Amino acid sequence: MKSLLRWSNAIVLVAVAGMMLVVYGNRGQWVQALVVAAILLAAAWFVSPVYGGRQKPWSTLRQRQQYEPGVVIFWRPGCVYCMRMMASLSRTRRKAQWVNIWRDAEAAAFVREHNDGNETVPTVILRDGVVTNPHPEIVRRELVRG
Repeated sequence: MKSLLRWSNAIVLVAVAGMMLVVYGNRGQWVQALVVAAILLAAAWFVSPVYGGRQKPWSTLRQRQQYEPGVVIFWRPGCVYCMRMMASLSRTRRKAQWVNIWRDAEAAAFVREHNDGNETVPTVILRDGVVTNPHPEIVRRELVRG
């Protein structure tokens, strides 16, 4: 049931895209139908649990943190604060390790441990410790300094 909830936003957006194709298509407005459907399908991709590609598991990164400290950002698809962080960091975001808490149960447990039992993201490991939803400029400075 929990995994279905993770997909719910993406499923709704895909359904709305299909409805828009039918509505605009019946009116003969195929260009508008395709544009609206493309936008909605892109949004569905960004909020789906598969967005973000391959990532290293938290168990591997946790061991590396002891020897090579770096910035680790815990996130989840569909989180507007995570999208803001990604967009604000631009190219420097590649220097950070991104961990999707929906794909990694240990990472989700780590986030809950540091956020009073909540899966609040982005949760970021910086040199100074664990910070929840920091301003992107703080993270950028750490990545540039790193």
